[in-house]
Amino acid sequence: MRKAFPIGAALLLTTTLMTSANATPTPHQRATELVAQLTLDEKINQLAGIKTDTEYRTVPAVERLGIPKLLLTNGPAGVSTGGIVQPEATALPAPLALAASWDVGHARKYGDIEGAETLSVGRNVLEGPTVNIARVPVNGRNFEAYGEDPYLASQFAVNNIKGIQARQVIANVKHFFGNNQEASRFNINNDIDERTMREIYLPAFEASVKDAAVGSVMCAYPKINGTFNCENPLVLNQILKREWGFDGFVFSDFGAVHSTAPSVNGGLDLETPTDKYFNPKAIKAALADGTIKIATLDEKLIRRYTKMIEFGLFDRTPTITPIPAAEHGKVARQLAADGMVLLKNEKALLPLDKNKTIALIGKDEAKTGGGGSSRVKPLYTVKPSDGLKAKGAKVTTDDGTSADRAAAAAKTADVAIVMVEDTESEGKDRPSLALTGNQDALVAAVAKANPHTVVVAKTGGPILMPWLRQVPALLQAWYPGEEDGNAVADVLFGDVNPSAKLPVTFPAFEADQPANTPAQYPGTNGTAHYSEGVFVGYRHYDAKKIAPLFPFGYGLSYTKFDYANLKLTKDPYGVVTVDADVTNTGTRAGSEVAQLYVGSPSTVHAPEAPRELEGFQKVRLSPGQTQHIRFTLHQRAFAYWDTETHWWRLAGGAYQISVGGGSRDLRLHTTTFLAPGSVPHDR
Repeated sequence: MRKAFPIGAALLLTTTLMTSANATPTPHQRATELVAQLTLDEKINQLAGIKTDTEYRTVPAVERLGIPKLLLTNGPAGVSTGGIVQPEATALPAPLALAASWDVGHARKYGDIEGAETLSVGRNVLEGPTVNIARVPVNGRNFEAYGEDPYLASQFAVNNIKGIQARQVIANVKHFFGNNQEASRFNINNDIDERTMREIYLPAFEASVKDAAVGSVMCAYPKINGTFNCENPLVLNQILKREWGFDGFVFSDFGAVHSTAPSVNGGLDLETPTDKYFNPKAIKAALADGTIKIATLDEKLIRRYTKMIEFGLFDRTPTITPIPAAEHGKVARQLAADGMVLLKNEKALLPLDKNKTIALIGKDEAKTGGGGSSRVKPLYTVKPSDGLKAKGAKVTTDDGTSADRAAAAAKTADVAIVMVEDTESEGKDRPSLALTGNQDALVAAVAKANPHTVVVAKTGGPILMPWLRQVPALLQAWYPGEEDGNAVADVLFGDVNPSAKLPVTFPAFEADQPANTPAQYPGTNGTAHYSEGVFVGYRHYDAKKIAPLFPFGYGLSYTKFDYANLKLTKDPYGVVTVDADVTNTGTRAGSEVAQLYVGSPSTVHAPEAPRELEGFQKVRLSPGQTQHIRFTLHQRAFAYWDTETHWWRLAGGAYQISVGGGSRDLRLHTTTFLAPGSVPHDR
């Protein structure tokens, strides 16, 4: 295998590390020896990234010791910004669409492509996944993450990271933590109570560390209870590194560092993109006045080098190689189609007959993703009309700028398909959940003109739908990526039976959302008050008995499923096993997402939502086929975070367990009784 630097230095290093003729140093031992050989100036220069005419998102090499460059690229939605010139890559469907598939195998495939293409563009660290919870539905970056539920987000984070890191690319879970709005993101202070942190906003990060062994973590812009994340010792040192046992390295979101000594001591290991605070003058001054120690700097470099060695970065030279566009595009098409949620289908309008004439209304362009640093420069795109025509359909197009003209076009076709969209982006939140421009009027006019109207929504999150009753069919397609046209056509024509479920609640009215006061969002006097506590997403709607437009976990199919034979067993250690059967009672093969929810006893000390997701399985069934499913629930699934003991605790009493096809489509119910007390283990 080719070496990144002259072999002599590496051989010398290896020799000095040998404790006996047959001993092989561990990555940590190699890293420790490397750091011991660095000069002070070299150590300081390794604590931050650089930006030059030819380098960006880069931590420089130390060639004399064989230490290679650390080469970052953004990538929660596919390989995007990295280096000076952004490369072309596979524009995957938005991560929120991936979560809508409720298929953790797809998260592995997604991560595999991300990891492979990171190497193809000559980089070795992928800035992703994003796992921030969709607290407010207008957040401009909700499309980059996995929705409103911490359990669902955790499962997708773990499997995405495993897919990335199986390619020997260091994944970077972000943004740690509380980066739940773009409004005032650089300086907003999040007022979050301890229980809410532990139950809602930390679990996906915790799972990324404990279950996926993520190599790096990105600290976020906001303050948590008065202290910026990147200098917050509770967040970085206590919770992440000591309590969770994170053995990787922490680097900053770009521009998220605000100090030298507090950040050094607070747990930040690497400043990116450049050395505004981790520069030679500032570091040497802090060393001189005793506010930081050399040993602290050494520990940071040992952490990073250990991971770089573990992932083989010392043993390979970064090279640029062609991306297999067709192969990866085929996977992207499958991921996009399997993430589309069928929200309405009156009189079985869908799937469409390929012999019908179609009026395609709206932008005839592929919706490849949202804006900001996650935006991928696609290798190619498939526009909607081309996807429909590839199925043999006769298609006319209208750009939708005139509702009257669009209605006239719709009248002459057998079926009208209206494409509506939003444009979400890093750096700004949506002003509201309403579609922009004339899109609502456009849908209403077309639906009035043609009773066979299908709306395809290409949005990064929930939208309001004042026209919903007028429309017989509705497909939530999210941001489908480069294969947009093909993937949408696959679902509309039934080549793919829709099986996705909503990872976020769609509210009926703007005021129904949990954070519905200015103090909660966007915040007052520089602080966003998370006063809704654990009642985020569907927990809020269920507790307040508010009917959403479409509930969390909801999604239709071209076939039907029944549930039966619920059985619960409990072992002496409190592990609960839940069994059930799912049967395809329709006429088409299809996949169902069986979801398990736990309703815990609610107390004044720890109020609980009526139900919380604690398990899901996706099963593919032929017509008439039955599949047995099993869920295993450990005590953490029934526990709340006790702020007095600072640990997980069971309230004790009757716990309701329900299984079905969505948070408000629960078919089977049973009860188990658990004694109160602390949970002996946290997982």
